[in-house]
Amino acid sequence: MGNSVEFRHISKYFPGVKALDDISFQAENGQVYAFLGENGAGKSTLLKILNGDYQPDFGEYLINGEPIRFATPKDAIAHGVSVIYQERQILLDMSVAENIFLGDWPRKKNGTVDFALMNRRTAELAARFGLDISPETKVGSLSIAHQQMVEIMKAIIRDSNIIAFDEPTASLSDNEIDLLFKIIRELKEEGKVIFYVSHRMNEIAQVAQKVIIFKDGRLVDVVDQATTSEDQMIRLMVGRSLGDIYDELPHNKTPGEAILEVEHLCTPYVNDVSFTAHRGEILGFAGLVGAGRTEVMRALFGLDPVYNGTIRLEGQEVLPKSPAQALALGFALVPEDRKMQGILPNISVRGNITISMLKSLRSKIGFLLTDKEEEIAQRDIKSLNIKTPNSDKLISQLSGGNQQKVILARWLETHPKILILDEPTKGIDVGAKAEFYRIITECAQQGMAVIVISSELPEVIGLSDRILVMREGRITGELHRGEFTEERVLKYAMSDSSDAVRDRQEA
Repeated sequence: MGNSVEFRHISKYFPGVKALDDISFQAENGQVYAFLGENGAGKSTLLKILNGDYQPDFGEYLINGEPIRFATPKDAIAHGVSVIYQERQILLDMSVAENIFLGDWPRKKNGTVDFALMNRRTAELAARFGLDISPETKVGSLSIAHQQMVEIMKAIIRDSNIIAFDEPTASLSDNEIDLLFKIIRELKEEGKVIFYVSHRMNEIAQVAQKVIIFKDGRLVDVVDQATTSEDQMIRLMVGRSLGDIYDELPHNKTPGEAILEVEHLCTPYVNDVSFTAHRGEILGFAGLVGAGRTEVMRALFGLDPVYNGTIRLEGQEVLPKSPAQALALGFALVPEDRKMQGILPNISVRGNITISMLKSLRSKIGFLLTDKEEEIAQRDIKSLNIKTPNSDKLISQLSGGNQQKVILARWLETHPKILILDEPTKGIDVGAKAEFYRIITECAQQGMAVIVISSELPEVIGLSDRILVMREGRITGELHRGEFTEERVLKYAMSDSSDAVRDRQEA
């Protein structure tokens, strides 16, 4: 009998939230099962039940036909279950080998730790997958991608029969993703049961055989990946197609006057960048990773030094030298790295929203006006449809999409003139994306100049009124709505600067 996992009528409740509602399905060995659904649909909650982090309120799960319930993740590991979360579970001060064998260090006959054996087996495993990782290297010195690979090697060294990946590619390059998929295919061929949580449809198409679709804590359907189109899966997930989502967005055909003018901007990372942004306009920035898009925005927000060039806001020359100065001038920046640069994980939703305006929430004698603070938080929770039982909820306990809404609410409370969004929908599902697009277009309609950096071509094309394309720190192309195609954007993203200059002059 091969490996199998069966969930029977699993339900899980949290205060004010029904996270899972009567989930039942069976997963067999030698297949990859992708979990697809909006943020908060229940995907990660089910994995945490399987891993012993949570206990179900109702229902049971069976492994190889035997009912079982793990009290802790350690129990799960002992029974051949490994869950690899997006947030890494590693000890940075320990070596690669020590992390991989953590909790089960091999011993010599005299009882001492057999470090030589640990290092040798780690080296063999790394070589098997073509990883250039020394067993004795401190994990904290590795890249995020290699830290993720250490997590995967932990599961393999334990010879786990059931392995779950929760958004594993968020920090990986294309080459590293290819390597991960190679590893997953090998594990599948070895007869493992593989669960794979992702919002990236192209990844699911490459790695999964079955797709389990969740919505609002319920299992909607289990479909064959090979015979079900992307559009069909999205319809099952959110009730409409991705094309419909973009088609429904209003676009400002006549944006207002230029509010931001950047001329010949030079920083340590960009060279001779010039562009304008208009009131009521959504200006998209496209390009390959490392093209310099984020670096332009960091300079505007006072995070990177400006060597040369001019920045004008409403006709007045400005040069923000810090984020505080940029905020005072009317810039707001929602950063790409939500967890490291966006949220304050250990404080409430309310605190995360109002942190940028605490001075205005103080009484004359310095006390926090808590009623006013709560009023603002409740207003933003309602207007941005932030899914939280109350404003006291820790932001770290919300889904990624709702965390992103809280960050956006924080900056909207500063009443910006220029709203900069760097990869605003990274790591969030299609349904949450649709809500984000609605909010972004509303900001533009209110007269803000909205700048959106996105590496997803359908997104930047569907959302923007105008697109600037960058390559190697320069703007290589400019496209207006009606001229947008993925082919044109990619052409500019991959062209050299001389081609770009010529094309822009001809235009």
